[in-house]
Amino acid sequence: MRYFLHFAYNGFQYHGWQRQPTAMSVQETVENAFQKVLKYPVTLTGCGRTDAQVHASQFFCHFDLDHLPEYDLLFRLNKTLPDDIAIFDILPVAEKSHARFDAFSRTYDYFIHTGKDPFLATSSAGYPDLNLQLDTIKTAVALLPKYKDYYAFCRSPAKYNHTECRVTSAQLFINRRGNRLRFQISANRFLTGMIRIIVQKLLEIGRGQLSVETFEHYLKNRQTPPIIRPAYPQGLYLSKVTYPYLDLPPQTDFAAIFHEQEYWMAV
Repeated sequence: MRYFLHFAYNGFQYHGWQRQPTAMSVQETVENAFQKVLKYPVTLTGCGRTDAQVHASQFFCHFDLDHLPEYDLLFRLNKTLPDDIAIFDILPVAEKSHARFDAFSRTYDYFIHTGKDPFLATSSAGYPDLNLQLDTIKTAVALLPKYKDYYAFCRSPAKYNHTECRVTSAQLFINRRGNRLRFQISANRFLTGMIRIIVQKLLEIGRGQLSVETFEHYLKNRQTPPIIRPAYPQGLYLSKVTYPYLDLPPQTDFAAIFHEQEYWMAV
C-alpha cells in the first residue's frame, strides 16, 4: 500500500531535504527513523527539494508498505526523530499517488526581520537597518504572475527541459510594528534557487540599487542578471502543498502566522 507522510521541519541544521552523500539531510534523518522503528529500510519520495537551512511548515512524501504495523507508528517515529522534525499524519492514498508529480500548487513564504533578534536568527532572514522603498517592491512583486518563464531567476536553467512556472499569486506583507516583512509566492513549480534569487532582487529594488524596469527586462527577455546572489536561506519556508485529492492546513503553531491577518498587513 502507498502512504503519504505529512510533516514539518526546521531545516537550519540540515543540508536540505534530498539525501546527500557527505552531509545530513531531512530525508536521510526520516528514513533512518523508519529503519530504527520498523527494522527494515523504507524509501521516501518527497514533494520537492529544499536548499540547505530552508524550512518546511508543510511537507509531504510518499512511501510503500505492505501494511502498517499494529503499534502506533506515528508515535514511535516522532519519539525517534529529533525535535526539529515533526510528523502529523500517515495517510493511505491510491496506489499510484505521487507526492511530487501530483502536487499542483506549492506556496512559499520568505520572512525578513530588520532589527537584530537572537530569537529569529535561525527562523527568519536578518537584514538589519534596511530602509526599503516598499511601494517600489510591491510594484515589482505584482509583475510576477504576469510572466510564465523564469529562466532569468534560476541558478542552473540548463538542467531543465523548460523554465516555465505558472505563478498564481505573489504578495508582500509587513507586520504592524513595521520590523518584519513577508513575501509569499504560489506556483505549480519552482526552479533551483528561484525564490531566494527573486527576494534578493526585490531587496535591491527596495534599496534603489535595481529598477523595476530592469527587473522586468530580465523576466521578459529571459536574461540572466550579471550577478546572481540568493537571499539568506533561513528565511524561506515551504508553507503549503496542495493536491487534487488532498488539501490539509499546516499543523504547526508557527505556521499560523502565515494566515494571521491581525499580525500581517498587505503592503
